[in-house]
Amino acid sequence: MKKLGLVLAALLLPLAVAAADESMSEAAKKAAQSESAKNAKAKALAKIGMDVTPSPDGAKVYFIEPKNGAEVKGPVKVVFGLAGMGVAPAGTQKDNTGHHHLVIDGAAFDATKPLPASDQIKHFGGGQTETTVTLAPGKHTLQLVLGDWKHQPHNPSVMSETITITVK
Repeated sequence: MKKLGLVLAALLLPLAVAAADESMSEAAKKAAQSESAKNAKAKALAKIGMDVTPSPDGAKVYFIEPKNGAEVKGPVKVVFGLAGMGVAPAGTQKDNTGHHHLVIDGAAFDATKPLPASDQIKHFGGGQTETTVTLAPGKHTLQLVLGDWKHQPHNPSVMSETITITVK
């Protein structure tokens, strides 16, 4: 009788192992399909410009210096303020962080895409919180826009009011 039990166990063990392997590979397949679906969704959102990083309620960016309406001598020192979020260099994907962009004289940009770098859209991807800019004498507008790890404005966008300064 004991021998019969051992024979049965020897015959049934490979079947049990095979069933466990099949069950494990089903779980692995489902995990791979789930990951594939996530990647496909991220790519689809990126294609239509909706892969934006969220910003927390109450986050704001503002100018510490210069003040709206200020008359200044060039070069102009600009100091950035940020509340409700932290500063992180471009390329650093971390919740509730971003880096500054300075928009000069109303340069146009699409808030659903990464901000282009130009003479009128300055990037501070190193996490800088101040700069000095050379502006021609006359009136100029300045606006701050916080960008995520890939230079794209958050959703909702974290943008300062546009200020006007006069360079002497």
